[in-house]
Amino acid sequence: MTAPLHFRLARPADIPAMSAIRLAVTENVLTEPARVTAQMYRDYMDELGRAWVCEAGAACRLQLIGFCYALQVDASIWALFVQPAWEGQGVATGLLDRSCAWLHGIGHASAQLYTGTGTRAEHFYTARGWQRSLASTGDEAHFVIDLGTCVKRGLAIPNPATESPA
Repeated sequence: MTAPLHFRLARPADIPAMSAIRLAVTENVLTEPARVTAQMYRDYMDELGRAWVCEAGAACRLQLIGFCYALQVDASIWALFVQPAWEGQGVATGLLDRSCAWLHGIGHASAQLYTGTGTRAEHFYTARGWQRSLASTGDEAHFVIDLGTCVKRGLAIPNPATESPA
């Protein structure tokens, strides 16, 4: 699938589409989907962090195809998910770059995340310079990255805090 990609800050109206994407993935599947509530999406969107979405298509018919959340308190990536049909199109990289740039811009030196071991996500993060840490356990991999290095290497876009949710 190829179409222009549009990145922006998420807004509450995006939550149903974000939830649908989260439930459509084939790896890192939620064992208890009801535990991730619409209120959690809202809280992590503004109060506890920031969220970005990616839309594809013409301006008059945009379709939400991916989203990413970065948490302010622990400099973590809480969620990064893309509709399966859009994987490999640069959506996840664009979303992750915005999240890392935001975390760096608010003063964090490094970021962290957890993902399943042996997954495509694990390979995705490794390919982008994330390092697996000793905090990894069994079926869960813990990754960290130096945010300054990301910005210097051009892996993160400048000043995503100025993006509007419009």
